[in-house]
Amino acid sequence: MTIFVFLASLLGAMAIGAPIAFALMFCGVVLMTYMGIFNPQIVAQNMIDGANSFILLAIPFFILAGELMNAGGLSKRIIDFALAFVGHLRGGLGVVAIVAALIMASLSGSAAADTAALAAILIPMMRNAGYDVPRSAGLIAAGGIIAPVLPPSVAFIVFGVAANVSITQLFLGGIVPGILMAVGLLVAWQIVARRDNVKVLPKQDWAARGQATLKAGWALIMPVIIMGGIRFGIFTPTEAGVIAAFYALFVGLFIYRELKLSDLYGVLLRAAKTTSVILFLVAGALVSAWLITSANIPGEITRMLEPVMDNPMLLMFMMMVLVFIVGTALDLTPTILILTPVLMPIVKQAGIDPVYFGVLFVMNNCIGLVTPPVGVVLNVVSGVARVPMGKVIVGVLPFLVAHTIVMLLMVLFPSLVLAPLEILGR
Repeated sequence: MTIFVFLASLLGAMAIGAPIAFALMFCGVVLMTYMGIFNPQIVAQNMIDGANSFILLAIPFFILAGELMNAGGLSKRIIDFALAFVGHLRGGLGVVAIVAALIMASLSGSAAADTAALAAILIPMMRNAGYDVPRSAGLIAAGGIIAPVLPPSVAFIVFGVAANVSITQLFLGGIVPGILMAVGLLVAWQIVARRDNVKVLPKQDWAARGQATLKAGWALIMPVIIMGGIRFGIFTPTEAGVIAAFYALFVGLFIYRELKLSDLYGVLLRAAKTTSVILFLVAGALVSAWLITSANIPGEITRMLEPVMDNPMLLMFMMMVLVFIVGTALDLTPTILILTPVLMPIVKQAGIDPVYFGVLFVMNNCIGLVTPPVGVVLNVVSGVARVPMGKVIVGVLPFLVAHTIVMLLMVLFPSLVLAPLEILGR
C-alpha cells in the first residue's frame, strides 16, 4: 500500500502539470501524512540538507564551463579539428559530428549544450552537402548524450550525492562506456549512410591538420587537466569544476578572444538558470528520499524481486528495463533523483558493484534523452536544426538501437566497466 501511495501521489502531481521538484515534495508530504508523522520541519530540514553539499558545488562550475566553451570558441575549434582529420571520409561530416561530440563530452558534461553547439554548426553544412537532414539531426542528438556518460559529468555528480558513491570512481567508470557509445554510433552511421549520395569534402594536407590541431590545442588540453588532476588526487571533482570554468574563461577571453566582457552576463545567467533547476530538484528529492527510506519502500520492492535476487545479471536487466521505461517520460536528473533511493538498497543487497550500477544507470537515463515521447535532447536538436520532431524521431532510431546494444553489452559483460576501473585505480 505504501508503494501505491508513493506512486499515486508522485504521478498524480506530475499529471496535473506540477514541476518535478514540487511533485517530489508533494509525494513526500503525502507519505508523511499516510504514515502519521507529518511535520513541516522535516520538509524544510531535508531540503536544506539536500542543497547543502560541497560536492554539489561542482554542478554550477561545470555548467558554467560548458557555457563559456560555446561562447568562447572552444566548441567551434574542436569541430574544425575533427573536420581537418576525418571530414574527407565518405559520410565524413557524420564522423566529424561523432568525434566532436566525444571530445566536447570530455569538456562540459552537458548533453543539451553539446547538442545545440554541434547542431548549429554542422546541420547547415550537412544540409548543403546533401545529407539526409533528419538522420543527421538524429545522429547529433545521439552523439550529444555521450556528454553525461563521459567525465566530467553532472549526472554522475547528482547520482554520487544521491547514492553516496565516489564521484571520482564514477568518472573513471564512465570512460570506456562513453567511448563505446561513440564507436557504436560510428558503426550505425556507416551502415545507414553508406548509400547516400553526398558531397565529399576535400582531404586536407598535414600542414592544415597541424594548424587545426594548434588552434584546438587549448581546448584539447582541458580534459587532460581535469581528469589527470582528479585521478592523481591533485584536486577534487568540485575543485575540477572551478578549474574548468576558469580555464574556459581564460582561453575564451585572452587566447581565442571570441568571448567579450559584454557576453559574460548572458553566460552567467544561462548557467545560473540551469543550475537553479538542478539544485532545486536535488533539494526536493531529498524530501521524498527520506520518506522512501522511512517507509521502507526499497524493502517492499526487494521482497517482490526476491526470486531474482540471486541472479545479479537478471536483476540488472530488470532494473535497466524499469529505468528505460521511466526515462522515456522523465528528464535525466528527476529520474536519477526518484529512482536512486529506491534501487540502491536493492543493488547493495544483491552484491552489485555500486559504481558499475551507477554508470549503467546514468547511461540508461541518457538514452531516455533521445527517446520519445519526451526526449529533451530531441527537442533541442529539432529547434536548432528546424526539423519537425516527428522526422527527428525517425532519424534517431538507428542510433538509439546502437546505444541500446552497447548498454546491453555492459549488462552482459560487467568487466567492460569494472576492469578498466581496476586498472586506473579504485
